Amino acid sequence: MAAIGRFQKGDEIFYAKVVDGELFRLHGDVFGSPSFDKKPTSLKGLKTLVPVQPSKLIAIGLNYADHAREQNKALPKEPLFWFKSPASLLPDGGKIEIPFPDHRTDFEAELAIVIGRRARNVTPAAASRYIFGYTASEDISDRTIQNAEGQNARAKSFDTFTPLGPYVETKIDPHDLTIQLFQNGQLRQNSNTNQLIHDTYKLVSFVSLNLTLYPGDVILTGTPSGVGPIQSGDRLEVRIQGLAPLINTVK
Repeated sequence: MAAIGRFQKGDEIFYAKVVDGELFRLHGDVFGSPSFDKKPTSLKGLKTLVPVQPSKLIAIGLNYADHAREQNKALPKEPLFWFKSPASLLPDGGKIEIPFPDHRTDFEAELAIVIGRRARNVTPAAASRYIFGYTASEDISDRTIQNAEGQNARAKSFDTFTPLGPYVETKIDPHDLTIQLFQNGQLRQNSNTNQLIHDTYKLVSFVSLNLTLYPGDVILTGTPSGVGPIQSGDRLEVRIQGLAPLINTVK
């Protein structure tokens, strides 16, 4: 497998492998040993969905030192994580909706881990065997609520606040990838996953020591510096090396 997406045509929802813009339907368990059609499926009437349906959506905070500095917060001694509502997921091309226009609402580009096997008490050395792949994401954040409440769940869980996708790349080394966010064509965030304080394997291990992870669960790995406010009409593009770009607009 390589790039895997989830699609809808009419009432039918299916997974497919994406090769040079063509889709080859998947048969069987996407997290198992599936087979694929030899001929591409028609793209007519096709809609791209979020690539997985997680039972849990976990966000990691302050995992780049430069972002912690711009937020005036100390680095946590261990990975800091919280839950985001899966209802906040938004596919590539979807519109981010700002619930309170008078609040400051920020973009945050992030690399997302997709779990491929049930994981509990996994070591960092073994973590790669439990990862299905990686995709691009954003952790949209209502700073007004976040600062007022002192916790993150509500501020980051509004509907449409987690753009994710468009595909899961199953064959990629996550440890040295350029990560960028463009707002209306202007580069706002520009870093590399080699700057993660806790890398992807350590994150999977740490989370699995605290709770069981299941196939399809998603871990957002944190954002680098350069976060900033969004407003209606914005076009946001997350570009992570080796992944298809994630593009969303704001209303």
